[in-house]
Amino acid sequence: MGWPADVPASAHLFVDSAAAMADVVDVDGEEGHHLARVLRLRVGETVTVADGSGWWRPYRVGGIGAAVRLDATAGPEREPSPAPGLAVAFALTKGDKPELVVQKLTELGVDRIIPVVAERSIARLDAARAWTALERWRRIAREAARQCRRATLPAVEELAPLLGLAGHPGVVVAERGGGPADALGSPPGGEVLVVVGPEGGLTSAEVEALDPWARLGLGPHILRAETAALAAAAVVATIRHSPRADGARGD
Repeated sequence: MGWPADVPASAHLFVDSAAAMADVVDVDGEEGHHLARVLRLRVGETVTVADGSGWWRPYRVGGIGAAVRLDATAGPEREPSPAPGLAVAFALTKGDKPELVVQKLTELGVDRIIPVVAERSIARLDAARAWTALERWRRIAREAARQCRRATLPAVEELAPLLGLAGHPGVVVAERGGGPADALGSPPGGEVLVVVGPEGGLTSAEVEALDPWARLGLGPHILRAETAALAAAAVVATIRHSPRADGARGD
């Protein structure tokens, strides 16, 4: 058991599951170009390769040509899975702030990222723009996971109405006056779902409909919506149990 970040590697990349477990991987296309032309890797340097679901393996650059050949230097490992699971639902905000939130939530190890539209959300997207944004957010999450050397890509879900979260047993509303993270305990259902409102916060009717399992305080000040999402993820991440790893590779 171990983390890709434990390996002193020159790069980290994602490939499909079958390739990530192979003894030799030929990386071409955009990823190969990035390794050879952007990072300018040399033969002999170490890279880590992950499949996005938690499995990863260290490799050595064996050759650089039309494709970059990677030779495995150790067996596959599974990245530990902290418990409980951590999801963050953040209300859509204006401009490129959602992109920042997705990037940083990925770096903080969040398992699920859920953009939502709340009653006080100013930003609104039609179906076409929402789909384009989702593709962009998922690309940003992949790039952030590569940068921070995660083996597990977060699930970035489609933009949806806030009240679609009602019924989740582990809803935690982040709001001024809430309790500390270390008082949360173990959530029902095994996942903490932190909900962060838009500019102006959630309405009392929305909070009532969500029927939160707990409320999380983030200090005495009024935070920007994007700051609150990141602060909430950071404090909840600190109370997750010691990482555990699943058993042998399987479906």
